[in-house]
Amino acid sequence: MTIGDALAEARRQAGLTITQVSQRTCIRETIIRGIERNDFSACGGDFYARGHIRSIARAVGADPEPLIREYDATQGAPEAITAADVFEPSTPIKLKERRRPNWSLALLLVLAAIVGVATYHFLSAPAKSDPATAAKTSQVRSHDTPKPTKSTEPPVTHHHRTVIKVTAVSGDCWVYMTTTSGRVVYMGVLPAGSSKTWRMRHRVHLRLANPGAVKLTVDGKTESPGVQGLTLTIGPGRHVTA
Repeated sequence: MTIGDALAEARRQAGLTITQVSQRTCIRETIIRGIERNDFSACGGDFYARGHIRSIARAVGADPEPLIREYDATQGAPEAITAADVFEPSTPIKLKERRRPNWSLALLLVLAAIVGVATYHFLSAPAKSDPATAAKTSQVRSHDTPKPTKSTEPPVTHHHRTVIKVTAVSGDCWVYMTTTSGRVVYMGVLPAGSSKTWRMRHRVHLRLANPGAVKLTVDGKTESPGVQGLTLTIGPGRHVTA
C-alpha cells in the first residue's frame, strides 16, 4: 500500500473528509488530494512533504513514521537541510566600526564647563551693601518673583507593543524572526504542542518553514501564516503584510 493509499484509507476509517483534515492541519485541500494520489509536487520539496505527511497522519490517527520511511525509500534519500539553508537574510548585516573616543576633545569640554560655572557664580554673587538697602532689595525681589504655575505638558505615554504568538499545533516548525534592519530576534525549532510569544515595539520579519502546522496570533487575533517560503512583516497596530 502506497503512502497516499494509507492516508486515504485512514481518513475514511476516521470518518473525516478532506475539508475536515485541511481545517485540522491548516494544509490546503489541493495538497492533501495530491498526497493521497502520491503526487508530492505541490508540497514545495522533501522537507515540506515530510511535514505534511506527519500532520495528515496525526490528524487521521495513523502512525507517521512508517510513512516517512516509505517516502524516503521511494522519493530518494533525505537532503541535509541546515538553518542557514532554510533561513538566509535578504540583506547582509553590516556592523558599524567602533570609533575610539577623542579624549582631548572631552578634556577641553570639561575644562570649558568648569570655567563657565566659576564665571557664573562670580558674576552672580551679590555686592556688599548696608542692611537697609539689602532689606529693600529683598522686598522688591519677593514681589517680583512669579508664582509657580501648573505644568501643561502632556503626560508621558508608553509606546504600543505588538504581541506576536506562534504555536506549533500539528508538527515541528522552524521559526526565523528578524528586525527590519536584519538583527536576528529568534531562530530555532518550535516543537509540536509548544508556543512562543514576543512583544515587539517595532516591525519585524517572520518566516516559518512549516506554516501549515502553525497557528499565528497578533495582538490576540488569529492571522494566516501564509505558505512555505513567504516572509511576513508584522508591526504595531496588528499590521500583517506579505
